[in-house]
Amino acid sequence: MSFVSKVAREVLRYISSREGRAPTCSAVIAAAGYSERMNGEDKLFLEVCGAPVLAHTLAVFQKCGFIDEIIVVARPDRLSEVGELCRAYGASKVSKIIAGGGTRLDSVLNGLLAVPGDSQYIAIHDGARPCVTEDIVNCAIAAATRYHAVAPAVQIGSTVKRAIGGVVTETIDRENLFEIQTPQVFVTDLIKAALSNAKDKAANVTDDCMAAELLGIPIYLLEGSRSNVKITTDDDLSLVEAILQAKRR
Repeated sequence: MSFVSKVAREVLRYISSREGRAPTCSAVIAAAGYSERMNGEDKLFLEVCGAPVLAHTLAVFQKCGFIDEIIVVARPDRLSEVGELCRAYGASKVSKIIAGGGTRLDSVLNGLLAVPGDSQYIAIHDGARPCVTEDIVNCAIAAATRYHAVAPAVQIGSTVKRAIGGVVTETIDRENLFEIQTPQVFVTDLIKAALSNAKDKAANVTDDCMAAELLGIPIYLLEGSRSNVKITTDDDLSLVEAILQAKRR
Protein backbone atom coordinates (compact mmCIF):
# COMPACT_ATOMS: atom_id res chain seq x y z
CA MET A 1 0.00 0.00 0.00
CA SER A 2 1.19 3.53 -0.75
CA PHE A 3 0.53 6.50 1.49
CA VAL A 4 -1.04 9.69 0.14
CA SER A 5 1.91 11.82 1.30
CA LYS A 6 3.07 12.78 -2.21
CA VAL A 7 -0.36 14.03 -3.21
CA ALA A 8 -0.74 15.83 0.12
CA ARG A 9 2.49 17.70 -0.43
CA GLU A 10 1.44 18.69 -3.94
CA VAL A 11 -1.84 20.06 -2.61
CA LEU A 12 0.00 21.74 0.26
CA ARG A 13 2.30 23.54 -2.17
CA TYR A 14 -0.68 24.63 -4.25
CA ILE A 15 -2.81 26.05 -1.44
CA SER A 16 0.27 27.74 0.01
CA SER A 17 0.93 29.56 -3.28
CA ARG A 18 -0.45 32.92 -4.29
CA GLU A 19 -3.00 31.26 -6.55
CA GLY A 20 -4.30 28.86 -3.94
CA ARG A 21 -6.74 29.52 -1.13
CA ALA A 22 -6.16 27.85 2.20
CA PRO A 23 -9.10 25.84 3.59
CA THR A 24 -10.64 26.85 6.89
CA CYS A 25 -9.83 24.27 9.55
CA SER A 26 -10.60 23.98 13.24
CA ALA A 27 -8.63 21.74 15.56
CA VAL A 28 -10.39 19.78 18.30
CA ILE A 29 -7.94 18.62 20.95
CA ALA A 30 -9.20 15.65 22.97
CA ALA A 31 -7.97 16.27 26.51
CA ALA A 32 -10.79 14.95 28.67
CA GLY A 33 -9.38 11.56 29.66
CA TYR A 34 -8.68 10.47 33.21
CA SER A 35 -5.22 8.94 32.63
CA GLU A 36 -6.25 5.65 34.22
CA ARG A 37 -2.88 4.01 33.49
CA MET A 38 -0.84 6.87 34.97
CA ASN A 39 -1.26 6.03 38.66
CA GLY A 40 -3.87 8.71 39.19
CA GLU A 41 -1.84 11.59 37.68
CA ASP A 42 -3.28 13.71 34.89
CA LYS A 43 -0.73 13.08 32.14
CA LEU A 44 -1.66 16.25 30.27
CA PHE A 45 -0.39 18.38 33.15
CA LEU A 46 2.83 16.47 33.77
CA GLU A 47 5.85 18.62 32.98
CA VAL A 48 8.12 17.52 30.15
CA CYS A 49 11.01 19.66 28.90
CA GLY A 50 9.87 22.61 31.00
CA ALA A 51 6.17 22.67 30.10
CA PRO A 52 3.03 20.56 30.59
CA VAL A 53 2.33 17.90 27.98
CA LEU A 54 -0.79 19.71 26.81
CA ALA A 55 1.16 22.95 26.32
CA HIS A 56 3.54 21.19 23.92
CA THR A 57 0.59 19.82 21.95
CA LEU A 58 -1.16 23.17 21.72
CA ALA A 59 2.07 24.91 20.65
CA VAL A 60 2.23 22.81 17.48
CA PHE A 61 -1.32 23.69 16.42
CA GLN A 62 -0.77 27.32 17.42
CA LYS A 63 2.07 27.52 14.88
CA CYS A 64 0.27 25.73 12.04
CA GLY A 65 -0.78 28.19 9.36
CA PHE A 66 -3.73 26.06 8.25
CA ILE A 67 -5.29 25.96 11.73
CA ASP A 68 -7.72 28.83 12.24
CA GLU A 69 -8.83 28.02 15.77
CA ILE A 70 -8.40 25.43 18.49
CA ILE A 71 -11.12 23.94 20.67
CA VAL A 72 -9.93 22.02 23.71
CA VAL A 73 -12.21 19.38 25.19
CA ALA A 74 -11.22 18.96 28.83
CA ARG A 75 -12.36 17.22 31.98
CA PRO A 76 -15.13 19.21 33.71
CA ASP A 77 -12.94 19.59 36.80
CA ARG A 78 -10.01 20.91 34.74
CA LEU A 79 -11.67 23.63 32.66
CA SER A 80 -10.22 26.57 34.58
CA GLU A 81 -6.77 24.99 34.75
CA VAL A 82 -6.75 24.42 31.00
CA GLY A 83 -7.72 28.07 30.53
CA GLU A 84 -4.83 29.18 32.73
CA LEU A 85 -2.46 26.91 30.81
CA CYS A 86 -3.57 28.41 27.48
CA ARG A 87 -2.94 31.92 28.75
CA ALA A 88 0.40 31.05 30.31
CA TYR A 89 1.76 29.40 27.17
CA GLY A 90 0.36 31.77 24.55
CA ALA A 91 -2.21 29.46 22.97
CA SER A 92 -4.14 32.40 21.54
CA LYS A 93 -5.88 30.28 18.88
CA VAL A 94 -7.84 28.47 21.59
CA SER A 95 -11.32 29.91 21.17
CA LYS A 96 -13.28 27.55 23.42
CA ILE A 97 -12.66 25.09 26.24
CA ILE A 98 -15.49 22.56 26.31
CA ALA A 99 -16.37 20.01 29.00
CA GLY A 100 -15.91 16.40 27.92
CA GLY A 101 -18.46 13.63 28.23
CA GLY A 102 -18.56 10.11 29.59
CA THR A 103 -16.65 8.58 26.66
CA ARG A 104 -14.11 9.77 24.10
CA LEU A 105 -16.85 9.76 21.48
CA ASP A 106 -19.03 11.99 23.67
CA SER A 107 -16.13 14.32 24.35
CA VAL A 108 -15.09 14.74 20.73
CA LEU A 109 -18.70 15.20 19.65
CA ASN A 110 -19.04 17.98 22.26
CA GLY A 111 -16.03 19.63 20.68
CA LEU A 112 -17.39 19.25 17.14
CA LEU A 113 -20.67 20.87 18.09
CA ALA A 114 -18.70 23.94 19.20
CA VAL A 115 -16.99 24.31 15.81
CA PRO A 116 -18.20 27.32 13.79
CA GLY A 117 -20.47 26.58 10.86
CA ASP A 118 -18.06 28.08 8.33
CA SER A 119 -15.20 25.73 9.19
CA GLN A 120 -14.64 23.41 6.22
CA TYR A 121 -12.41 20.84 7.93
CA ILE A 122 -11.82 19.53 11.42
CA ALA A 123 -8.54 18.12 12.68
CA ILE A 124 -9.06 15.89 15.74
CA HIS A 125 -5.94 15.28 17.82
CA ASP A 126 -5.06 13.54 21.08
CA GLY A 127 -3.86 16.01 23.68
CA ALA A 128 -1.43 13.32 24.85
CA ARG A 129 0.47 13.34 21.52
CA PRO A 130 2.82 16.29 22.11
CA CYS A 131 5.45 15.19 19.56
CA VAL A 132 3.28 15.71 16.49
CA THR A 133 4.87 18.06 13.95
CA GLU A 134 3.53 21.00 11.99
CA ASP A 135 4.39 19.11 8.82
CA ILE A 136 2.12 16.19 9.74
CA VAL A 137 -0.74 18.53 10.65
CA ASN A 138 -0.44 20.63 7.50
CA CYS A 139 -0.10 17.61 5.20
CA ALA A 140 -3.11 15.93 6.82
CA ILE A 141 -5.24 19.01 6.18
CA ALA A 142 -3.95 19.27 2.61
CA ALA A 143 -4.74 15.59 1.99
CA ALA A 144 -8.25 16.03 3.41
CA THR A 145 -9.01 18.62 0.74
CA ARG A 146 -8.57 15.82 -1.80
CA TYR A 147 -9.66 12.70 0.12
CA HIS A 148 -12.18 14.06 2.70
CA ALA A 149 -11.10 11.68 5.53
CA VAL A 150 -7.41 11.26 6.36
CA ALA A 151 -5.31 9.86 9.20
CA PRO A 152 -1.53 9.60 9.67
CA ALA A 153 -0.29 6.04 10.15
CA VAL A 154 2.85 3.96 10.45
CA GLN A 155 3.14 0.41 9.21
CA ILE A 156 3.49 -2.19 11.93
CA GLY A 157 6.98 -3.66 11.85
CA SER A 158 6.87 -6.14 14.71
CA THR A 159 5.44 -9.64 14.56
CA VAL A 160 1.83 -9.63 15.75
CA LYS A 161 0.23 -12.65 17.41
CA ARG A 162 -3.26 -13.31 18.71
CA ALA A 163 -3.43 -15.05 22.08
CA ILE A 164 -6.18 -16.37 24.33
CA GLY A 165 -5.42 -16.97 27.99
CA GLY A 166 -1.75 -16.27 27.35
CA VAL A 167 -1.49 -18.95 24.66
CA VAL A 168 -0.78 -17.98 21.05
CA THR A 169 -3.57 -18.99 18.67
CA GLU A 170 -2.26 -17.45 15.46
CA THR A 171 0.35 -15.19 13.88
CA ILE A 172 -1.25 -12.31 12.01
CA ASP A 173 0.04 -11.22 8.62
CA ARG A 174 1.44 -7.75 9.25
CA GLU A 175 1.84 -6.73 5.59
CA ASN A 176 -1.28 -4.57 5.57
CA LEU A 177 -1.42 -3.64 9.25
CA PHE A 178 -1.02 -0.01 10.32
CA GLU A 179 -0.97 1.84 13.62
CA ILE A 180 -3.25 4.86 13.27
CA GLN A 181 -2.27 8.19 14.78
CA THR A 182 -3.72 11.69 15.04
CA PRO A 183 -4.53 14.32 13.87
CA GLN A 184 -7.34 12.74 11.90
CA VAL A 185 -8.78 15.31 9.51
CA PHE A 186 -12.25 15.27 7.97
CA VAL A 187 -14.71 17.39 6.05
CA THR A 188 -16.69 19.01 8.85
CA ASP A 189 -20.20 17.80 7.95
CA LEU A 190 -18.86 14.29 7.32
CA ILE A 191 -17.31 13.75 10.75
CA LYS A 192 -20.21 15.40 12.57
CA ALA A 193 -22.59 12.97 10.86
CA ALA A 194 -20.29 10.01 11.51
CA LEU A 195 -19.89 10.66 15.23
CA SER A 196 -23.58 11.45 15.69
CA ASN A 197 -24.42 8.17 13.97
CA ALA A 198 -21.97 6.24 16.14
CA LYS A 199 -23.48 7.81 19.27
CA ASP A 200 -27.04 7.01 18.18
CA LYS A 201 -26.03 3.38 17.61
CA ALA A 202 -24.04 3.23 20.88
CA ALA A 203 -21.12 1.96 18.80
CA ASN A 204 -17.88 1.13 20.58
CA VAL A 205 -15.51 3.22 18.46
CA THR A 206 -11.88 3.57 19.48
CA ASP A 207 -11.04 6.45 17.15
CA ASP A 208 -12.83 8.92 14.91
CA CYS A 209 -11.95 7.09 11.70
CA MET A 210 -13.88 4.09 12.98
CA ALA A 211 -17.01 6.24 13.23
CA ALA A 212 -16.55 7.28 9.60
CA GLU A 213 -15.99 3.67 8.59
CA LEU A 214 -19.42 2.78 10.01
CA LEU A 215 -20.94 5.01 7.33
CA GLY A 216 -18.87 3.35 4.63
CA ILE A 217 -16.58 6.35 4.21
CA PRO A 218 -13.09 5.43 2.93
CA ILE A 219 -10.19 6.57 5.11
CA TYR A 220 -6.96 7.51 3.37
CA LEU A 221 -3.68 7.11 5.19
CA LEU A 222 -0.99 9.75 5.33
CA GLU A 223 2.53 8.71 6.28
CA GLY A 224 2.89 9.44 9.98
CA SER A 225 5.93 9.33 12.22
CA ARG A 226 7.11 6.86 14.84
CA SER A 227 7.94 9.90 16.94
CA ASN A 228 4.26 10.87 17.09
CA VAL A 229 3.70 8.73 20.16
CA LYS A 230 0.77 8.90 22.54
CA ILE A 231 1.50 9.02 26.26
CA THR A 232 -0.32 6.13 27.86
CA THR A 233 1.91 4.96 30.72
CA ASP A 234 4.78 6.36 32.78
CA ASP A 235 7.26 4.62 30.48
CA ASP A 236 6.19 6.84 27.59
CA LEU A 237 7.26 10.04 29.35
CA SER A 238 10.99 9.44 29.03
CA LEU A 239 10.57 8.69 25.31
CA VAL A 240 8.55 11.85 24.75
CA GLU A 241 11.11 13.91 26.63
CA ALA A 242 13.92 12.53 24.46
CA ILE A 243 11.97 13.30 21.26
CA LEU A 244 11.16 16.85 22.34
CA GLN A 245 14.74 17.50 23.36
CA ALA A 246 15.97 16.23 19.98
CA LYS A 247 13.63 18.65 18.20
CA ARG A 248 15.26 21.59 19.99
CA ARG A 249 18.75 20.76 18.77
